[in-house]
Amino acid sequence: MLMILLAARLPEGVAKDLAAFLPSCVKMLRTLRTDPRVPRRAKFALAFAALWIISPIDLIPEFLPVIGPLDDIVVIALGLRYAGRQVPRHVILEAWPGNPSLINRLLGPVREPASARRSRRRRGTGRRPIPPPT
Repeated sequence: MLMILLAARLPEGVAKDLAAFLPSCVKMLRTLRTDPRVPRRAKFALAFAALWIISPIDLIPEFLPVIGPLDDIVVIALGLRYAGRQVPRHVILEAWPGNPSLINRLLGPVREPASARRSRRRRGTGRRPIPPPT
């Protein structure tokens, strides 16, 4: 709750984006939970991350200023990175209510889906030619 109030009062910029990160993640998790385009594995990872946030058990106690929510942020980041590899990027961006540059930075560069890499390998077009010895 404190993070939501803090995010609403801060001026535009990185500090406001960071304060709004967890509330934006919660909104996005709710949206992706019901989206049929999200695979079951990704929904499980996102559900685990959401349960971790609402769990009263933390690795770092919440009452410690600044570093209290750190374990929540790390678990959310790992869950989102995993889901970002399973879910098409446009689906995540549609569900993200905050600044798109923040979620893009967290997810990293857009990668080709594993299924496309496997099918390209089967066709024989995925291998790079080995250079001749010099």
